[in-house]
Amino acid sequence: MNEKYSIDQNPHKGNKGITRVFRAAVNSWNGLVFAIREESAFRQELTLTCILIPISMLLPVNTVEHIVLISSVILVLIVELLNSSVEAAIDRISFEKHDLSQRAKDFGSAAVMLALILCFFSWVYILITIFQSNY
Repeated sequence: MNEKYSIDQNPHKGNKGITRVFRAAVNSWNGLVFAIREESAFRQELTLTCILIPISMLLPVNTVEHIVLISSVILVLIVELLNSSVEAAIDRISFEKHDLSQRAKDFGSAAVMLALILCFFSWVYILITIFQSNY
């Protein structure tokens, strides 16, 4: 019971160097493909991203504002992927209803909501600033 963990015992930690980078890239790509295929919320947010990023390129904003606009949209995708990973892990454990499972899923959902609120207010604030400076 007091057995110590060694990284040598983990079959997933044997890759090093360029092999590790390649496998990590493949895993990342697979994660994006699964999210697009299986997560409707991710597809909706990806559609929003595909609309907002080109719009941000057309706006007369400085570099920092441009970074805020794009980062706030990308953050929504990142948080959605993390939320989906929590949901997948919970479902892997059990489909049975449990208060802690529901709480974990609700926390993930709340994180997505906060990211969306941050994105919304970032865009609104910068757009208001643009319109005020033009009038």
